[in-house]
Parts: sequence; structure tokens; C-alpha cells
Amino acid sequence: MIDHPVLFCLHFLGGSARIWRPLAERFGPHLRCVAIDLPGFGDEADHPGADVAAMADHVAARIKAEGPPGPFLIAGNSMGAKVALALARRSEDGDSALAGLAGLVLLAGSPPCPEPMEEERRQAMIAWIDADPETRQREAEAFVAANVGAPLAPEDHARTVEDVLRANPQAWKAWLANGAKEDWRNRIGILTTPALVVSGAKDGDLGPEAQAALTLPHLARHRHEVAVSAGHLLPLERPEALATLIRDFVAAPPQAAEAPALPPAFAALMGSDRVNTRLRTTLRERMREPDGPFCLQPDERATLRACLDRVLPQAGPGRIDLARRIDARLASGTGDGWRFAALPPDADACARALRTLDGAAREAHGRSFASLGGPEQDALLTRATSGDLPEIQGGLAPDLMTCWFEELRGEAVRTYLAHPAGLAAIGFTGIGAGGDDADALPGYRLTGLNERESWEKPVLDTVGDAR
Repeated sequence: MIDHPVLFCLHFLGGSARIWRPLAERFGPHLRCVAIDLPGFGDEADHPGADVAAMADHVAARIKAEGPPGPFLIAGNSMGAKVALALARRSEDGDSALAGLAGLVLLAGSPPCPEPMEEERRQAMIAWIDADPETRQREAEAFVAANVGAPLAPEDHARTVEDVLRANPQAWKAWLANGAKEDWRNRIGILTTPALVVSGAKDGDLGPEAQAALTLPHLARHRHEVAVSAGHLLPLERPEALATLIRDFVAAPPQAAEAPALPPAFAALMGSDRVNTRLRTTLRERMREPDGPFCLQPDERATLRACLDRVLPQAGPGRIDLARRIDARLASGTGDGWRFAALPPDADACARALRTLDGAAREAHGRSFASLGGPEQDALLTRATSGDLPEIQGGLAPDLMTCWFEELRGEAVRTYLAHPAGLAAIGFTGIGAGGDDADALPGYRLTGLNERESWEKPVLDTVGDAR
């Protein structure tokens, strides 16, 4: 739980600090909102605008000036969310001004990658901001109306239109032409800062599917909530519901994925004198999560993780993170010593294959592979085994996808069984065949069908006889 935090709030394109008032009024004394006007908007409209890094500088300076006495969070709506992600990366990289960051609240957030938007609509928005007053008024009204699931209260609508009209035209154009297109995927990477992600079910560009595909892969600890019947301007549309979600998030931030635990009987065997010291050391080392380097993009790893969940499902909490381990192996350049000659080197082949899977999913279903249901994912993987996937720019040819998927299945099993939790899950007791004393190797004495040594029984009782 985070005690009495400060919530720094960053608005959407054309908005201002004023959009956060309905939310702030619902928090009471236990959570203080500090709303910030980004350069070119609200009371900062005299600035011509800035790129994402410069906006992050602006916010970091405000946070430092406020000097929050304890932990703080950053909330961002749309454009503000991309700035919030950049600030979280700086915090995790050791920026002392952001050392107290304890959480992110991303509302209909612009993702780390270039924001999905039809170019024709982008150019139309750029054009009308410099038009005559009558056109600007009409288009600002339409802009606000198009970004909500249902009409705002008249006073909220009028105030939001006023914010759009007082925005600096250069700042408006700078975001649409450049800021929204900036690619921060490599710089953001995967953040460990807890995050609450909220998307509107009626948000056309940045709704639930976009958040799942483009933002969530960058967040190791997240909770994703969907606001039914809401659009893009969530602080104005759902202040009551957001206040509840944020209070719950502050009380219980999402945790990192639970590490796999060893069953007590297997852990006891691994610590016994039946296992030699060198093997025990190796097994314990294999339980550590790799901390990099990695080579896959977060969205590629999300596709890989979804693929591996179908290839080798793991039930219950504490699953082995096969995707993270395979990613680290690819980055290290190590492997089992061979590959199909027709395939590119392992890391390149994997990245291209994952792009093919994701592209095929979007072509068939209009959504990322990771956001599909199990049956749809299985159907695409079945097509991969038969060389029936479409050609995707930057991907692998259909026949090479067959080779890659065969290798991946073998890699999944090897990675799973290299982990002690995987060995425990299948009831493997072979680790207990010899201790440190070469002259007194305990070995196996009972070798008949279904015969068990007394020391094997506690392990095998949990899964059945798998020897």
C-alpha cells in the first residue's frame, strides 16, 4: 500500500490541467492531485510545443519543484500517458528527481510506438487548427464529441472545447506531426513500475485491443480495466469510477508475475546428499530469472509468450517465464548447436517469425496475435505447421515458418525441463542418482516396472510415476 501519495496528472492533446478537477474532487484528503499543463496547452499555451523528451523534462521539473514528501504517481490521459511512460523509464534508470515514483495511471494512453491513426485524419486535424474562427469552433466541437462515448455535461463540453481553442497551434501540430509518431519502444523497454491501465470500450484508436497490443507488453506489473460505454476522455467521462480504481490501485498495486516454487518434496530431494553439489548449484542457478540482455521488442515478446502458452500450457500461478528465458538465450547467441540451414540466425529468425504470426493475426482478425483467444491462436499456429501463413513484409516465408515453429517447440520443452520446477512437475527423480561421494553413489536399487525407491515416493506421490 502507498500511504498518502501525490498524483501528478498529464492531460490529452488539446486538454489542460482543468480536465482533472472532477477526479480530484472525488479523492478527498488521502490522495492529492497536482495537475500539470504540458507545453503549449492550458496556462502554458505561450509555448510552441515540444517533443516527448522535452515534455518529460517540463514535468520532471514541476515534480522536483513540488518536492512531494513521499511516494508519488503519474497519471496520463492519451498524449500525457506517453510522457508518463518516458518519465517512468527515467525513474527506473536512476533519475534522482523521479526517485519516488511508485505507480503509473495510464488512461486511453498513447503507446510507446507510433500512435495508430489514419494519416488522412491526422492531416485534417493539422489543417483546421489554423483555420478561421468559425471553422476552428466547429471542428473543436466535433473533436470533443468524437472522443467521448456519450455527450459530456454541457459545462464540461464547453470547457473542453475552450481548452482545445486556446491551445497553441504550433504545439497541436507538433504532437500530431511528430510527438505521436515518436517511437519509444526501445527506450521504454519493459517497465517494472506498477501500472493501472484504463481504456474506453468506445475509443476508436486507443481502446482495449490497442492497449493490450501496444502498451501492456511494456509493463511487467499492470492491471487493465475497460470502461464500458466510455471513449477517450476518461477523466471527464468516468471520474467516479476512476477514483475508485485509483484508490484500489494505491491500496494494492499489481505485483510482478509470481516465480515458480518447488514442491516441498522436490526441494528436499534437491537439498539432500543424494544430489551432488555441482548439480545442485546448477539447478539453483537455473531458478534465477535472467536479467538480460534481451533482443526481442516487448510486442514481439508478448507474441512469443502467447505462442508458448499454446505450445506448452502451464496451469496455476508461478509459471516458468519461457519467453523471457528464450529471449535471453537468443540475445546471448548460445543454443543447442544447430539450426535449419534455410533459416537466418536464431535471433533474426525468431523476430521475423513473430512478426509473421502477428501480421497474420491482424490480417485475419484485425487484432494482434497476443490479444486473440486460444482457438484463433491455435488455428494460426496450425497454419504455421503446414506452411499456410501469408507472406508478411519483414517476416519469414511460409515454408520457413514451418521450420521455425518446429524449432520453437523443441526450445520450449528444453527450456521448461531445464528449470527445476519443470522437472518437479513431471516427477523426475533422476537428480538424486548420485551425491558427492564417488565411492558411495546411492543410485537406484529398484528397477522393476512401477517400483519406487523410498526416497522417490514423496516426489512421485504429487504427480504419479513419471520415471
